[in-house]
Amino acid sequence: MKRGPAARDVLGGLSRGLAVIEAFDATRPRASIAEIARATGLTRAAARRCLLTLAALGYAEGDGRHYWLTPRVLRLGGAWLSSATLPELLQPQLDAVREATGESCSAAILDGTEVVYVARAAARRIMSISLGVGSRLPAHCTALGRALLSALPDGALEQHIAALTPEALTSHTRTSRAEIRAAIAEARAQGYALVEEELEIGLRSLAVPVRDQRGRCVAAINIGVQTARAPQDTVRERLLPALLQAAGELRKVIPG
Repeated sequence: MKRGPAARDVLGGLSRGLAVIEAFDATRPRASIAEIARATGLTRAAARRCLLTLAALGYAEGDGRHYWLTPRVLRLGGAWLSSATLPELLQPQLDAVREATGESCSAAILDGTEVVYVARAAARRIMSISLGVGSRLPAHCTALGRALLSALPDGALEQHIAALTPEALTSHTRTSRAEIRAAIAEARAQGYALVEEELEIGLRSLAVPVRDQRGRCVAAINIGVQTARAPQDTVRERLLPALLQAAGELRKVIPG
C-alpha cells in the first residue's frame, strides 16, 4: 500500500491554502471568511490569512466582505493537464465515440469520493448539467464513478465506501452503503456501469473502465443521454459497443 509522507514533512500552510481553494465551488463561488472557516475547519484567523495570501498572489479577490477565486487558479489544474499524457491519449477515442454515436463522450479519473473530468468530446445536444474538463461529480451516483470504483481492489473499495457521505441528488439516488456496494458489484460483474436518473432526473449514463497495458484502471469513459430519447435497451445495444471498443483501443496505447 502506498504510504503518505510523515507529518513532519507536510507544510501546514500549503495544506490550509489548498483547502481554502477547494472550499470554493459551483455552490459557493463567493464566500465570507466565516463561511470559509466553517467549510475548511480552520479558525477565522487562519482562514483570513489564507484568503489574504491568495489575494496577494493573485489567486483570489475580495470586496471586504466576500472573497472569490480568480482565473489564475486555472494555472494549477492547467499545469497537470499540460504535463499529463493521459488526456492526450484519451481524446482521439472520445472523438471517435462521438462520431460513431452522435453523443457526448467524457473521461474521468477518481479523486477521493469524486470523479474529475480530464477529457471530453461534446455533441451538440442541450443537457442541464454543464460539464467540461475539471468538472467534479460525486462518484457514488455517477456511471463514471461506479465504473472506476468497480476496478478497485476490495480493500480500497471498502475504505472508499466507508469515507462516503452520500447525498440524495434525486429520488432515485442510492444513498445507503449496502445499495452503493451492490451497484458497484453489479458494475464489476458486467464490465460496465449504467446509472438511471441518480445524478439528475431525465439523465441516463453508461460508463466503462479504461485500463493500461498492464491491466490497471487509469480512467473511465462514459456517454450520458436523456432517458426520453434513449431507452435502456438502446443504450446497451447501440452505445455500449462503442465504449468497449474505445476502451480496448486505449488499452493498446496507454503505457503500464
